[in-house]
Amino acid sequence: MPAYLKKLPAALLLGGLFVGGQALAAESLPEIIVERIGTQHHDLRLERIAGGLEHPWAAARLPDGTFLVSERPGRLAHVSEAGEITHLGGVPQVSANGQGGLLDVVLHPDYGQEGGDHDWIYFTWSQAGSGGTATALSRGRLEDDALVNVEELFVQDRFSGPGRHYGSRLAWLPDGTLLMSIGDRGSHPPRAQDKGDHAGSVLRLTETGGVPDDNPFLDDADAQAALYSIGNRNIQGMLVNANGQVWATEHGPRGGDELNRIEAGENYGWPEVSRGRDYGTGEPIGADSLPGMRDPIYVFDGTLAPSGLAEVTSDHFPEWQGNLLAGGLRSQLLKRLTLDGDAVAESEVILDGEIGRIRDVRQGSDGALYLLDDDPRGSLYRLVPAD
Repeated sequence: MPAYLKKLPAALLLGGLFVGGQALAAESLPEIIVERIGTQHHDLRLERIAGGLEHPWAAARLPDGTFLVSERPGRLAHVSEAGEITHLGGVPQVSANGQGGLLDVVLHPDYGQEGGDHDWIYFTWSQAGSGGTATALSRGRLEDDALVNVEELFVQDRFSGPGRHYGSRLAWLPDGTLLMSIGDRGSHPPRAQDKGDHAGSVLRLTETGGVPDDNPFLDDADAQAALYSIGNRNIQGMLVNANGQVWATEHGPRGGDELNRIEAGENYGWPEVSRGRDYGTGEPIGADSLPGMRDPIYVFDGTLAPSGLAEVTSDHFPEWQGNLLAGGLRSQLLKRLTLDGDAVAESEVILDGEIGRIRDVRQGSDGALYLLDDDPRGSLYRLVPAD
């Protein structure tokens, strides 16, 4: 599709749209960006829900149909169904240099249940400290136009520079524990092989930021207790699927972007194993495979620059059940991956430049698909079946 189409105002407005069984009034309808996108199984419509978001990073749909969207400079936007944006107070002071800032945002899995005891909003952010920055995890409650009762739950063990490779994706396991990715931080890749360092890993935490008593490295005196996996360069797409499996998309260097199934106690190789190449010399980095290290399930062609990963379970997309949708930054792609056990059986490009750099991909509780673009004036988009 020509790039200019994404800049056009809506040419058509529909009289009504049913999403999640509720009819939206005409005045609250989004802007139609592309009326029909053909794919192998479903024709889709791409809509813009809200714009003017500064480098949005993650979106979480609240039970009332509104959204929380993190903006990397350190703002948390509350977006109404009509696209109106309110910035919430109470957000910690983030370090927004480089790739840092306010990053992922997720709801407690029991958010919205009677009593409100679990109405917690979890978010990751880059915290400044002695020696540089670190990836941090906090939570708070939404009250009026602010986060209240904000608690800092976890900070990685070492502050360092430069300001990149924070990881920061969050995903809940069925047992109520929380996974959190932390990148290798970019300055010294072998940190990802050091079990005494949180960098280059996936962590497993309790809902209050503690260490579960069955974490896989607890018996290793040299390991950080929160570690769940090691050897991960920079995971920015992560989910727990309907079967309880953990899937993640991971940035490689100059190619070598990976899809991995993350399992407790495993080593995913970086930087001793990689399909990517050195940015300066173009030479391979490490081996293709080594004993004791997990090979990727799938290596993306070229450079995807992955960020955002969702599993499709919605009745709106019956032919995509169990498929993964992976977003790409530099590539500006949304790719659909069909799984056959632990293998990718099919890959299809769904979007190719229509919204630019894709930062986040989510399936909403209403069954629609939601995306964010990484842009100084970014937007929240929705994919639904075309009429």
